Amino acid sequence: MDALALARWQFGITTVYHFIFVPLTIGLAPLVAIMQTAWVRTGNERWLRLTKFFGKLLLINFAIGVATGIVQEFQFGMAWSEYSRFVGDVFGAPLAMEALAAFFVESTFLGLWIFGWDKLPKKIHLACIWAVAIATNLSAFFILAANSWMQHPVGTILNEERGRAEMADIGAVLTNSTLWAAFPHTISAAFLTAGTFVAAIAAWWMVKLARRGEGEKARDVYRPAITLGVIVMLVSGVGVALSGDQQAKLMFDQQPMKMSAAEALCETTDGGAPFSILAIGDLTDSCEGVSHVIQIPGLTSFLATGDFTSPLPGVEDLQRQYEEKYGFTDANGEPISYQPNLAVTYWSFRLMIGFGVGSAALALVALWVTRKGRVSSSVWVSRLAIVALATPFLASSFGWIFTEMGRQPWVVAPNPNPSGVDGVWLLTARGVSTVAGPGTILTSLIAFTALYAALAVVWYRLMHRYTVEGVADTEKDPSPDNPANRPDPDDPTSADRPLSFAY
Repeated sequence: MDALALARWQFGITTVYHFIFVPLTIGLAPLVAIMQTAWVRTGNERWLRLTKFFGKLLLINFAIGVATGIVQEFQFGMAWSEYSRFVGDVFGAPLAMEALAAFFVESTFLGLWIFGWDKLPKKIHLACIWAVAIATNLSAFFILAANSWMQHPVGTILNEERGRAEMADIGAVLTNSTLWAAFPHTISAAFLTAGTFVAAIAAWWMVKLARRGEGEKARDVYRPAITLGVIVMLVSGVGVALSGDQQAKLMFDQQPMKMSAAEALCETTDGGAPFSILAIGDLTDSCEGVSHVIQIPGLTSFLATGDFTSPLPGVEDLQRQYEEKYGFTDANGEPISYQPNLAVTYWSFRLMIGFGVGSAALALVALWVTRKGRVSSSVWVSRLAIVALATPFLASSFGWIFTEMGRQPWVVAPNPNPSGVDGVWLLTARGVSTVAGPGTILTSLIAFTALYAALAVVWYRLMHRYTVEGVADTEKDPSPDNPANRPDPDDPTSADRPLSFAY
């Protein structure tokens, strides 16, 4: 394998692994803030116990997510140094904003929230977790701004003398139409993931307690958590569907090859293009011998244009158009392939949609078994909860794989229509470092994969350990607002006596 293939594998492995933790952090932080808000407003100890329980799981996920995300920043300047040289003036701006305006706020207030339970007034402590929740979603916005620019370059000029893209309008980058389609979709998916996470764990505990004869505890503590999770799942599920529809139509306008590859649509259709559930044949390099079965008439055309009867271009016709427009050739002088790996795009698109069914199934079942104040002791409910728990994580990962692989062979996709910047594009093959050799990249690839495998074990063991411990039986109000917690300033032996001076 050459340096390009190894660098792509390395970035793909680290990115997909990192993205396992991202949607849960984005969605769970606001849910923990909602739980704590419910405690502050009602004084009901149940919400304090739930806040501390799910807050602990949030912190574990956050820590692993930060550790794995840092690696990506270094890859831009190392394995993908030519990419950074070309886009750094533009791509670096939203990344810097993410670090300075979002991540620093996020990490600072998270520290205050962790250590301020018995130091900060109750409402100020609550404001800290809300600051974390807002900053986490703001981080997602800036990261998606950078990625959306790769999908649809705007606010940029091409400096032909220096051979790089340069920032011309940061406002255009932050108001990119691709960004404002991707951001609601990503955030909705994150809330769907977090809602499923909360509802699944609470449902598992509800069944366990009900079977132990502790139905009252299940009803008092875990049933409200299930209700919160299901509400979030239903609202965010609608958001995922609506924003996904908007994103598909924008994708067809900006990257028609990606839309056609999602259906493995080889030939241009004169009428409506169907959506197939299954494709039989070799999708790896070409469309030869591929047949689609179990089709829904006109659905792909509707996803792309909003019209069930509109024609769609096939990947082979688009290949010829791209050859005429761009004219890139390989080492043998032959035109390069402008179509992504059809097997990956076709199946990742379907798996992204298909795994969303897990959350929908859990939401419907949870609504039914908890209706009118009931709790369930059925084993199959707890089994469904465990299975459904994984599905939104898988759906998010496959969605990200589709987004990135569908753009190939471009790392910065061309958008020569009036909404884009003609001339600002970059082939993935030209973004890889010309200095780092295959041996260096392979060594780091093996090291990162092994390290991430070890971190996966640590993450799972920690999440499992604190999940099976469950919500505490009682939880004392630790805030200094509670009169029982106020130290005696006149008692010189009090360990909690406030400091008169600290250096």
